[in-house]
Amino acid sequence: MNAIDSLVAALARLPGIGKKSAARLAYHILEETPDFAGQLAAQLSGLHSAIKRCSICGSWTETEPCAVCVDPGRDSGQICVVERSQDVRVIEESREFRGRFHVLGGLIAPLDGVMPGDLAIESLLSRVRQGGVREVILALNPTLEGDTTALYIQKALSGTGVLVSRLASGLPVGGDLEYADRLTLARSLRGRVSMENAATS
Repeated sequence: MNAIDSLVAALARLPGIGKKSAARLAYHILEETPDFAGQLAAQLSGLHSAIKRCSICGSWTETEPCAVCVDPGRDSGQICVVERSQDVRVIEESREFRGRFHVLGGLIAPLDGVMPGDLAIESLLSRVRQGGVREVILALNPTLEGDTTALYIQKALSGTGVLVSRLASGLPVGGDLEYADRLTLARSLRGRVSMENAATS
């Protein structure tokens, strides 16, 4: 395998990048100046040393804790639970939510070997037990795994007195939060419903 083939194989491991797209990217990098390739390589190699997970919410950050967790202007009584760190960025861009976040790091998927203990659910419960939390908003994708995770968290929080709600209208079943447009996400946040009410309806 030559250098181009190796690069194509590496790029094809990225999500959403097929072999053709990987080849197109590889040749684009090759056609750029060596400085461009060197800068790209330096940024990639330094990524893991520059960015860590926030010890509070679990989102990727260059500062510890992250800017959202230390922002005194945020509502600490609301915690928005998301699957991945990129979901934090998506919700922030909606400019509809001014609370804090909690990143699970995935969804419960027994068939894939992902169980509740593999996710940051216990740390979420710990944050709630510390007090001051009025509402936990489950901003999880409307998929089987998302529903399973939402129901698990709802049951785990039962008896705490905390309102558990979930994003409502606007997000299609089976859709992905990452691809929701700003207006749709804003409407979903405003129209969120109590998990308890949703279960009995």
